[in-house]
Amino acid sequence: MTRKTTLNIALAGILSLGTISLAQATNLKLDVFNPGERSVFPVSSELIIGDREVVLIDAQFQKNDAEALARRIKYTGKKLTTIYISQSDPDFYFGLDTLTKAFPNAKVIASPETIKEIKKTKDGKLAYWGGVLKERAPKKVIVPQPLEGNTFTVDGEKLIVEGLDGPAADRTFVWIPKLKAVVGGVTVSGNIHVWMADTQTKASRKNWMQTLDRIKELKPTIVVPGHFVGNAPMTLESVKFTQKYLTIFEKELPKAKDSKALIAAIEKHYPKLGDKSSLELSAKVLKGEMKWPQ
Repeated sequence: MTRKTTLNIALAGILSLGTISLAQATNLKLDVFNPGERSVFPVSSELIIGDREVVLIDAQFQKNDAEALARRIKYTGKKLTTIYISQSDPDFYFGLDTLTKAFPNAKVIASPETIKEIKKTKDGKLAYWGGVLKERAPKKVIVPQPLEGNTFTVDGEKLIVEGLDGPAADRTFVWIPKLKAVVGGVTVSGNIHVWMADTQTKASRKNWMQTLDRIKELKPTIVVPGHFVGNAPMTLESVKFTQKYLTIFEKELPKAKDSKALIAAIEKHYPKLGDKSSLELSAKVLKGEMKWPQ
């Protein structure tokens, strides 16, 4: 089901189905769109809404979800100026095919490292996921243009891209100082098995932990998980959850003889988490039983 819960912060109003109203502060509002468990990936997109302009962070995975997101953007009555893609996984950018048709004048940007990774993996990702999504797959992959510097704006309010100078510059997130909010990226998960298949080395998982520490250093009031289901906290609690999951996974990985053993070990720690399919695929990849990306 699409998540319908509304978190009221600073008297933010209740919005439509599929959207969570999270924050409002002097002409700037943050709305989160997440299709929930009815979609392959419960991936988050964020609208940063000013008086006249809207900026979108991440573009959804499935065509039908991107269409719903486009309707939500039009409902604001504001001009969509920018779409920022924070991550090179296809659930963050496949929806660009739909959104750029709906908003042809919007600028689509990403970090140079994200663009590099998208170009390297997009054909294989489309071949694999096209068979899963079928008519909900994009007709073509839209590659963003490079972000200039480390900021962009909505109605003059600065949005800061974090992680460009870090060890994993293709896995960024966005810091909104005015709202004390962290959005975008795949770094944080909530109430769901964490997707591990794209961090196949111990070094990459260590880098991930460092990024989570950086989020904590910012002392945000709001943290929107990149993937979540149910009543996942929109706070630093989801950062702590992700760090604990990574720590447990790192401990259990070398002890498990195969993916089945690893899945069983993780499920002992998290018997009720959603999206078991992410755990199953990640376990196969990290135990060397499956090549990823394909």
